[in-house]
Amino acid sequence: MKIFKSAVLSAVTMSLAACTSYSQSLNTSHSKANVSQIKKGSEMINNEIERKRIRLENHGNVLIAHLDGGPYQLMGLDMAEELSELLDDLEKKHTPVEAVIFTGDHPDYFIAHADVRWLQEGGATIPKLGLKTSSMVARTAKSIRGVPVLEQLAEFTPLDGGMQLDKLHETFLRMNRSGVIFIAALNGSAMGLGSEFAQACDIRIMADGNYVIGQPEILLGINPGGGGTQRLTRLVGTHRALMMMLEGKPVSPKVALEIGYVDEVVPKDQLIDKALERAIYLSKRPKTARAAIKRAAYFGSSETLEEGLHRERTEFIHTAPTETAQKLMKGYLDQTDQHKKLPFYDTEVFQETLKTGSLPLASEGNKK
Repeated sequence: MKIFKSAVLSAVTMSLAACTSYSQSLNTSHSKANVSQIKKGSEMINNEIERKRIRLENHGNVLIAHLDGGPYQLMGLDMAEELSELLDDLEKKHTPVEAVIFTGDHPDYFIAHADVRWLQEGGATIPKLGLKTSSMVARTAKSIRGVPVLEQLAEFTPLDGGMQLDKLHETFLRMNRSGVIFIAALNGSAMGLGSEFAQACDIRIMADGNYVIGQPEILLGINPGGGGTQRLTRLVGTHRALMMMLEGKPVSPKVALEIGYVDEVVPKDQLIDKALERAIYLSKRPKTARAAIKRAAYFGSSETLEEGLHRERTEFIHTAPTETAQKLMKGYLDQTDQHKKLPFYDTEVFQETLKTGSLPLASEGNKK
């Protein structure tokens, strides 16, 4: 096994080194042309692909994304790829989409869990590695993902599974960086990757009923791999999350609400209406500011206080000069001078501000 492990790692290392050397030796203009062709081809493929696992329903600037995981409502590589493609579309400039609601097509499951065959077959291709070597493989997979030539070479090595996992993590992180509001409308149970998908959303609204949510991976001899060890601890606290993951026992909607796992529990027949109501309400807030707040909260809160404050300053410097921010802040100052009181301490004005998503300003001679 040691000989096999060394041979695999040596082959991967040498192959990647050779490819890197080769790619660097290419003519610059030729390389740019290849990249352009790859991107163009990728766009054409994405445009031609009909999504089979995520069906979109348009409600103005809010999308309802219906998840179809087959008879067992599982999340496999195909659904993960379609989710990544959806993020590609949402990140295009001038997209009118302000919020996305994810819900399951199955009557009992949001996403039951990951397709275990996907996990098992991926794991079977990886030789037994030590923790340090596994770390090296994970980092290498991250560094080569997105480089077509290197990806092809790594496809039949331990790096392939690492690249798939890294892409899934990156898809969820893209959701966290985005100004789009993501809501998990949990129409049923969600365990394993289903739970982790919901955790990656900004809001979790769960249907009341005989459903559960949790991380049972340990009962299959593995740890959560879709972000559960990190996001669940941030939602419910480190010790509670640790105990939940070590036991592998899911919780009911009621308990999930009590511990902060989900934000709201509602009757099942009210789930989508409640999610739409929440999506429309939050989507009225300025999108640039939403993105800044999400990035600062999701990524800054796990850093040191000093680094977190640096991230907050960075976001503030980015948002303060924007046209929307300047217009709203100047309007606030004008209203203060005109009425001799602070608008946010005027109950009527503040309630209207919460309703509309930003300070009502005078428009065409009329005040909102």
